Amino acid sequence: MNKNINIFSVIKTTCIILTSVVVFSCVSHPDVPEQYTTEDKLPEIYPDYVNVVVPPNIAPLNFLVRNADETVVRFTYGNTSLTYGEKNKVMIDEKEWKDLLSQAKGNNIKVEVFARNDNAWKAYKAFNISVAEEDIDQYISYRLIYPSYVAYEMLSINQRDLTSFEEKDIYNNEMVQTEKENQCINCHSYQNYKTDNMQFHIRQHLGGTMVVHNGKAQKVDLTNDSTISAGVYPSWHPTLPLIAYSTNFTRQAFHTRDKGKIEVIDTKSDIILYDIEKQEITTVSGYSDEMESFPCWSPKGDMLYYCSAHFENNNDSVPIEAAVFTRYKEIQYDIYRKPFNLKNHSFGDAELIYEASADNLSATFPRISPDGKYLLFAMAHDGCFHVWHPDADLYMMDINTKNVRKLENVNSDKAESFHAWSSNGRWIIFVSRRDDGNYSRLYIAYIDKQGKAHKAFELPQRDPNFYTYFMRSYNVPEFMTEPVKITPHEFAAAIKKDAIKTSYKSSGKSREASGRVKSVNQEMQTDSQKVTTPIK
Repeated sequence: MNKNINIFSVIKTTCIILTSVVVFSCVSHPDVPEQYTTEDKLPEIYPDYVNVVVPPNIAPLNFLVRNADETVVRFTYGNTSLTYGEKNKVMIDEKEWKDLLSQAKGNNIKVEVFARNDNAWKAYKAFNISVAEEDIDQYISYRLIYPSYVAYEMLSINQRDLTSFEEKDIYNNEMVQTEKENQCINCHSYQNYKTDNMQFHIRQHLGGTMVVHNGKAQKVDLTNDSTISAGVYPSWHPTLPLIAYSTNFTRQAFHTRDKGKIEVIDTKSDIILYDIEKQEITTVSGYSDEMESFPCWSPKGDMLYYCSAHFENNNDSVPIEAAVFTRYKEIQYDIYRKPFNLKNHSFGDAELIYEASADNLSATFPRISPDGKYLLFAMAHDGCFHVWHPDADLYMMDINTKNVRKLENVNSDKAESFHAWSSNGRWIIFVSRRDDGNYSRLYIAYIDKQGKAHKAFELPQRDPNFYTYFMRSYNVPEFMTEPVKITPHEFAAAIKKDAIKTSYKSSGKSREASGRVKSVNQEMQTDSQKVTTPIK
């Protein structure tokens, strides 16, 4: 008998045993209490997953039961019944959840909550979790930012696997910034939900735009003397090597008595087109009395949607920036589109799609569903940066009928904004401040084949208490069908290199006045005035 012992084998075996113990504890199934009183009301759970519709490939909907010392929750579909409960938390085994969703696809899972408080058990009214037929894209990406206004020491663009809880950095600004040289990163965007063609901006230290084209990353300088700024809000053409951008001169101001806290304002903005292969920029729309922003391509790439606010400075003695800040409540954006020639890359005349200003409202961030049927956008009383506007809600237009309606089951009494469609058009993701009014969190909602929105639910996390302690906000969620393949270190190396300079090609557009007369009352309004105009 060989008495020599390999210490590394012992350690490995011990780790396997410990790992097995942890896994075993995670899949324990508590018994439903034998004695309890029934409550004719739904349980208070967080996050709120009561009667939601979820994708058949979503990560477990872990939650906690409020005001409970102990809880047992039973999930039932057909002959399958699973129970979970760890004090007041419900922590669902990932494999068992995946199997349950697969069985219940297109049907409902019954959820029964039993809670103990003061040594007495109660059984609450059961609810359903409906499992849709359609999957959700496996990946999303978003920016994480602390809710500061003038500092950005820690920023990251992250990607999350929606079928699990795995999250990774795409790029983190701490990789190259220094104590004296800060760096802002924003506006990640993809071509047709794929990541071999993507982009994001780098501001301040080592600034430029990181453009990934056919899997190759390079930093590009989009500034020139003929445009207002470098590219800002992007939209990739679905098939061609083209990116439409807004160019914006943006400032921010702070409220002293408005719930919005902060106002982000554009004093100038135009739409440009960047040809990646030619490394060439042209102006799409650039009127001096129009603030054009938020470009968005149609699914076929034959239309470019965007927003524009008409603003005239009638006092030459007052600088435009001062005039905008004084009259910011007047600035209301309408939605336009321009036809695009796929062969010669020329644009036709602008068409007004929705005159939000006629309803005394401001519409921003248009996003077209992949089937081209619906236009999703955010709307509030005024302005362009609705993530800070408590009255901001999501609306949807039927492209054929031009009917506009507020999305039921999706909005709250806090700000909703920054929304995106899944690649199959059955899911939307957006940010909302409904939890506490300060931090923006991610919510997902099912859009059925009739265009009806179902109850939104918060992005699941492994620990149901995650959002209670997470002190960063989510910005600009985007769906992807695959992960970003370039590593954060490869991005950092490309950012350290000199940016490729782009050229400007005149399109005959100039910053002359549009001659458009705004159709709404432009009298000064106070912070205390609120929007009362309903949209059916």
